[in-house]
Amino acid sequence: MTNFYFFLALVPSIVLHEISHGWVANFFGDPTAKENHRLTLNPLRHIDPFGTVLLPVLLLISGLPAFGYAKPVPVNVGRLRKPRSQGFYVSLAGPLMNIFLSAIGFAVCEYAIHVSNSVFMFDAGEYFGLANLVLAAFNLLPIPPLDGSAIIEVFIPRKHLRSYYHMRQRALPFVMVLLLLNFAVFHVGLNALTDLENWWYNLLR
Repeated sequence: MTNFYFFLALVPSIVLHEISHGWVANFFGDPTAKENHRLTLNPLRHIDPFGTVLLPVLLLISGLPAFGYAKPVPVNVGRLRKPRSQGFYVSLAGPLMNIFLSAIGFAVCEYAIHVSNSVFMFDAGEYFGLANLVLAAFNLLPIPPLDGSAIIEVFIPRKHLRSYYHMRQRALPFVMVLLLLNFAVFHVGLNALTDLENWWYNLLR
């Protein structure tokens, strides 16, 4: 049942992550996501059958840390008013949204502890907060096509950017395979993820 609740928290968190990319891109002059009707909060417009549903369920059933992804919101960096600098902000919008949502989950837990004494409210805040904490940490890894790779893009010469974006669009399946192998076999960085979750818990008073 715990895994089920975590999954329920994960799905809207993934969707809001993607929408935030489109919101920021539109703010900086790229209406591609808006033109494709992807700035809506309707989850059916964003859910990827494998990345949003099947992958998280399989990971949770397997006892592995859950993560997933929605259908990427289309962003045309060339339509941004300042592609290099504003593209960086568009990339970081998703993880920052998850950090913000994790803080909301934390606030709900604090309210449950100090005001309502509600176990249900605490559990809801806990699942929502931790789901977003994991998503933020995962997406901040500096590995294309994850959002943290925006740090790498800053140093790529302009003449190579087109080739880089072409590679980035096709890198996700390879990254997913490597991450699944890591979770199942190599376990690199999993202790850091556990430490991050413990840090979140220890902040609760």
